[in-house]
Amino acid sequence: MSLDFSNVIDISWPLTNAVTQWKDNRPVQIFEERTWEKDQARESRLNLGLHCGTHIDAPSHFVKDGYSVEEVPLTSLLGKCRVVDLSKVSDSITKADIENVPIDPGDIILFKTKNSDLSPTAKFNNEFVFIAESAASYLAQRKVKAIGLDYLGIERPPQTKHESHSVLLKNRVAIIEGLRLKSVPPGIYTLICLPLKIEGFEGSLARAVLLPSG
Repeated sequence: MSLDFSNVIDISWPLTNAVTQWKDNRPVQIFEERTWEKDQARESRLNLGLHCGTHIDAPSHFVKDGYSVEEVPLTSLLGKCRVVDLSKVSDSITKADIENVPIDPGDIILFKTKNSDLSPTAKFNNEFVFIAESAASYLAQRKVKAIGLDYLGIERPPQTKHESHSVLLKNRVAIIEGLRLKSVPPGIYTLICLPLKIEGFEGSLARAVLLPSG
């Protein structure tokens, strides 16, 4: 299969000092250490958590003996992808919302919701559309290899048992959080999502793009 790189759609959350943060997490800090005016060069430093913006959750995030992010197979984050428009869902994505969506084993499913209408620098919105356990269990049963949502988490706080995360991660379904899908029509694409190779930790920042289906 040949890929068309002439129309790359960036679905990553832009990182700035004002970026939306999960609940009360520490703010992102991007600051200059060397400037052109002073040093005739530019060099900056980035201070942030691993679950800011577009990022990957590895099993070790919520599974006691789960593997860390460098062990997430890259093949889980590359390939055929379906963007599903659930803009009319107002609260949680349930099994009933997706059981009529064509889903094949090995698919990557990205959910476009009203979350994508929020500004990338808006205050954290605790009423974001999330993925209910019934939908997570159904996706695991359908043997998808990855799912993605257009907010910073797939479960809404206060969530203590993390059922949706757990059922997906225990079934080796990669989780991509913090996508931006407002301008993306529903349909079939090729996803390329590459996390940083950070050894021994539960998550990683990522850049995610879609290629239109040829």
